[in-house]
Amino acid sequence: MPQSSPIAAFGPLLDALRGVKWPARHAVAAALPGAHVSRLRGAAPELSEYRPYRQGDDPRRMDWRLLARSDRAFIRLAEERSVLATVFLMDSSASMAWPRPGQDKWRRATEMAVGLAAVAHASADPVGLVTPTASGMVRLPARTRRGTVAEFAQALGPVTPAGSVELAPALRAISAGRVAIVSDFLGDAESLLRIARVRLAAGGDVHAIHIVAREELDPARGSLLATDPETPSVARPLTSASRDGYLAAFAAWRGELADAWRASGASYAMVTTDEPAAAAVRRVVAPASGPSPTAKAAHAAAEGNR
Repeated sequence: MPQSSPIAAFGPLLDALRGVKWPARHAVAAALPGAHVSRLRGAAPELSEYRPYRQGDDPRRMDWRLLARSDRAFIRLAEERSVLATVFLMDSSASMAWPRPGQDKWRRATEMAVGLAAVAHASADPVGLVTPTASGMVRLPARTRRGTVAEFAQALGPVTPAGSVELAPALRAISAGRVAIVSDFLGDAESLLRIARVRLAAGGDVHAIHIVAREELDPARGSLLATDPETPSVARPLTSASRDGYLAAFAAWRGELADAWRASGASYAMVTTDEPAAAAVRRVVAPASGPSPTAKAAHAAAEGNR
């Protein structure tokens, strides 16, 4: 009996995401035509503005009707559209396999990655994957060819979260314009954020997608032994008396994590294992109401250094 394709398991999710767009959070520095507003100004059909003709400008961009009416030479500037290569950096450390046996965090992480990859690919954006694992690196170069999303799902299929895995070195090596980090941020989060700040200051686009298990937010009542998945020798009892303290500390840490990523100019979204995947994907790709002051300052600094 033939085995179903790895992408088949994501069929309902992909159907629910048809027509969803993932716009760039700021203008893209790319020359290939695509779906995102480019920093370049050219002769695209969508008019943006006029400016006076200068020696050396292409005469074909001159507005001859305006010249005839006003006897003044202007050229038409328009917003060019560009592609935005998107690479997903996946956390496959042991904590992502929790809670067992369902590995809910890893399952939700793969659903988010495949769903977002399909949305980006549908806009002709190159899509790639980088997943450091305990046994080596799983990598797919960013590309647009037919079948890319299926290859993406197939590459993630055999991955089993295990051990302690660092993401920061992998992020440093990624050259794509947009990076989506899918993690529970229980590993090298501080190093990851430092490298992300460098990317953001250079005009890159970073999305931090924080995967949290419902059991982490609402642990079972009664007494249990909480074991660190990446360091099994570290275990602490969680009792009715200590539960409130744990909940307060975990909430404070999540708030600090979210504030740090957003203050850097990145997009941050917490996704729980019981939230419908399609709804979570739509929330991640939804345009923000406006960039933070820090994001504006970082982008202005990057533009000034070009």
